[in-house]
Amino acid sequence: MSEIEIGRLGYLGLLLTALVLWMFVQHRGRLVQKLQQLAAWGLIFLAVLAAIGLWDDIRHTVTPQQSVFADQGRVELPRAPDGHYYLTLQINGTPVDFVVDTGASGMVLTREDARRIGIDPAELAFHSSARTANGAVQTAPVRLDTVTLGRFEDRNLPAYVNGGEMDKSLLGMTYLQRFDRLEISGGRMVLERG
Repeated sequence: MSEIEIGRLGYLGLLLTALVLWMFVQHRGRLVQKLQQLAAWGLIFLAVLAAIGLWDDIRHTVTPQQSVFADQGRVELPRAPDGHYYLTLQINGTPVDFVVDTGASGMVLTREDARRIGIDPAELAFHSSARTANGAVQTAPVRLDTVTLGRFEDRNLPAYVNGGEMDKSLLGMTYLQRFDRLEISGGRMVLERG
């Protein structure tokens, strides 16, 4: 636990102590009722602390995730609250999150994702360009050694590293066309491959 977190807990404890003392001084005659209220507020306080501490776990449980049905050769992606579909691929053994973009022709990595999979953007030649909704951007062509999704593994795939700023890597048709079927229905994207 860091010094800042200890300080915050100390401050919250001091605040709680002050509230309890004030409550007892104000309502000395109804002590049992006040103890019940204090217990209720204490439980609420603990529940809030637990929710804050476990937020990442709760978020991953509540947010639908991709499902890979290897025996059926099928991948299902739920539509995210923002309306997009997201897919996590293992690239060179490293998980990379993508926004699925059926309007994009290629796989486009952010600079950060490129670094994470072992590609140094500083050594790339950004001599090609791509048209996006925000205008033209400079890109650098690369080859991805392995791209894995469940039991599906592809090797030596072409991709690009974006020369500009981009929030998430894009997964375009050069990867999606490797599937025999792509269907969007009922808030789910289904990819099937033999």
